[in-house]
Amino acid sequence: MEGASEKTDKVGDSDTSLRLAILSRGPRLYSTRRLVEEAKKRGLEPYVADPMKFSLFVADGTIDVLHNGKPFNYDAVIPRIGHSITKHGVAVLRHLEQLGIWTANTGTGILQSRDKLHASQILARNRIPVPRTTYVRDIIDVETAVEFVGGLPVVVKVTQGTQGQGVFLRHTIREAQNLVEGLLLTGRAVLIQEYIAESHGKDIRALVVGDRVVASMRRRARGREFRSNYHLNGTVEKVDLLPEYEEAACRAARVLGLHIAGVDLLEAKNGPLVLEVNSSPGLEGIEKASEVNVASEIIDYVTSETAFSDVDLDQLLRTVPGSGVLSLQIRNHPQLVGQPLDSLFNSNSEIPVFALSRENELLWNPSNEIQLRYEDVLICYGELTELRSSLRQAMLDVPQKALSLPDREETNA
Repeated sequence: MEGASEKTDKVGDSDTSLRLAILSRGPRLYSTRRLVEEAKKRGLEPYVADPMKFSLFVADGTIDVLHNGKPFNYDAVIPRIGHSITKHGVAVLRHLEQLGIWTANTGTGILQSRDKLHASQILARNRIPVPRTTYVRDIIDVETAVEFVGGLPVVVKVTQGTQGQGVFLRHTIREAQNLVEGLLLTGRAVLIQEYIAESHGKDIRALVVGDRVVASMRRRARGREFRSNYHLNGTVEKVDLLPEYEEAACRAARVLGLHIAGVDLLEAKNGPLVLEVNSSPGLEGIEKASEVNVASEIIDYVTSETAFSDVDLDQLLRTVPGSGVLSLQIRNHPQLVGQPLDSLFNSNSEIPVFALSRENELLWNPSNEIQLRYEDVLICYGELTELRSSLRQAMLDVPQKALSLPDREETNA
């Protein structure tokens, strides 16, 4: 089979500097058409590739890919993968990533955002405000779940869904129990979520491209419908976001691994709550409401960023046997709080810490004297056995060091 690295007589050859493909099953859909239009304005010849028509090949030491029976030869891909083909679409995307093709959103990012429970876990762990949520596996847990999220009414939803499908509002325990029971019997994974009364029937969609919000709109439901989705006949209007809403949207997209995302925000009393993050946001409603050329923003981002790719550093280092990346949650080792960084490692060796995560920031190459805090996360790299041994020894030694500190202070006095 002819390799994907060959440059002649293949799908995707053009005179332009960037060979761009858009993964979409609907070339006539508004969002896909707009991306194609804006790409052509920049002299590109974008190729719309149906994700279901890829063939993936894995052999000893090599991988390859065909689309419609021809080698797929592109520099960059914008995925527009529908929910119904998530599994296959992500498999294709991951294959392309392994071939070194730049992707606007990664397969991992798409999977994380489409599992509502997993997305909420990641967002909450990164201190991004979300509605209180419980995962329910039995109707006997419904009352406890309702109490946890703040009482009735509650939102009941399935973990996999799009455009408002699988989202329900229930006002009594009996109604919630009956609905949960029915969903569980159909094999669905069920969440019970806090109802934000002040945001009933409305939300904000922020369109994130790269590290900024390029457009936003407020969506409102019609009549008695509480879901505000544009596809459910909701209305849309332009909205100017407050800085805290922009920050929440950008951070939500980033921690889920998405460079292009539609972030849905609820306007709660105490500020924004991230409701959901969409990895293939529709462009029609937000372009019309915001009067922003979102497709142009996306194409500009793609053309400017294709020279750079996100790297899974742990995977990269694991190509060297025995090497890798470790993280240490200081909260799990409270005896380390207040200790200087250099107390964790042998004094005669270089400290293998290249970053410290603190208060939603990364401190690169932190000072040896920096004192550890309860919420810190250390990110270390190097030979794994040596790293683990050094850290384990430090955890044993630190309590003894801590006990000896008063003696030293008294001596100095």
